[in-house]
Amino acid sequence: MSRSLEGRTIALAESRQLEELAQMLENEGAAVLRCPMLSILDAPDAAPVLAWLHGLCADQFTYVVLMTGEALRRLLHFAEREGFREDCIAALARTKIITRGPKPGQVLKEIGLAPTRVASSPTTDGVIATLQNESLQDRTVGVTLYGEPNPSLEQFLISAGAKVLTVMPYIYAPATEDDRVADLIARLDSGAVDVMLFTSSPQVDRLYEVADRRGLHEALRNGLARTRIAAVGPVVSEHLRQRGARVDICPEQGFVMKNLVQHIKRALAE
Repeated sequence: MSRSLEGRTIALAESRQLEELAQMLENEGAAVLRCPMLSILDAPDAAPVLAWLHGLCADQFTYVVLMTGEALRRLLHFAEREGFREDCIAALARTKIITRGPKPGQVLKEIGLAPTRVASSPTTDGVIATLQNESLQDRTVGVTLYGEPNPSLEQFLISAGAKVLTVMPYIYAPATEDDRVADLIARLDSGAVDVMLFTSSPQVDRLYEVADRRGLHEALRNGLARTRIAAVGPVVSEHLRQRGARVDICPEQGFVMKNLVQHIKRALAE
C-alpha cells in the first residue's frame, strides 16, 4: 500500500488530540515529532463558571455564543460535577445558539442539539457578521471565551445594545518544558522538519515566547522560513502571519484534523 508521507517529518504542536492526529500521519508513513505546546485545564476558580451556568439555567440569556467546542465540553463537565448537567442542556435548547466554526456544532450534536446560526466564517469577525442580522437591543448574550478576553466581540455586542456575560471555563498551561521547545526550534533551523503543524493560536504564541526567552528568535524565523507551515484554519493562519510567518497549508473549509492531513498530503505531493 502506498504511503504518501513516507520519508517526511511532521512536527505537531497539538496536545488534546495529539495521538489521534499523529496516528493519521503515521498511517501515511510520516515520522511524527511530538511537541505539545499547551495543556488545557479547567478554570482554577469554579465560582464564576458556575454563576454563568446558573444564569443559563435561569433563562437569563437570549443568545449564547460558543466560540469553541472545548468551552462547551468544559461547561458541561462543571455542571455535571454539581449535578445539573441535564438542566444546562435543557436551557441551551431554549436559547438561540451562535457557533464559531464546526467544533462547537459537533459538541452540540453529541447532546442532541444544533446551533441556531453558524458564523459566516470561523472567526470573531464571522461571529460579528452573523450577529449583525440579529435583534440584540436589550438582550443578554452569554459568550464563551478561550484563553483571553475578546474585546472586539464584546464591544460590538455592547454597541448593539446587548448585555454581555462572558465565561472562561478553561485556561492554557505549558505542556512541554522549554528545553523540548528549544530543541524543536533547532530542528526547524537545521531543516530536519518538512511540516510544522499548528491547530491553535496559543500554540504559536508559546513557540515564540520560548524563542524570545532563549534568544532563539532568529533561529525560529529561519527555521519557519525553510519549513512548510500548516494551520488548521483561518484564525491560526492569520495569527501566524501577524507573527511574520508564512502559511503554506490551510484548508479553506472543513477545519478538522482529517481534512488538514489531506491538505498536507496534497501539498507535499506537489
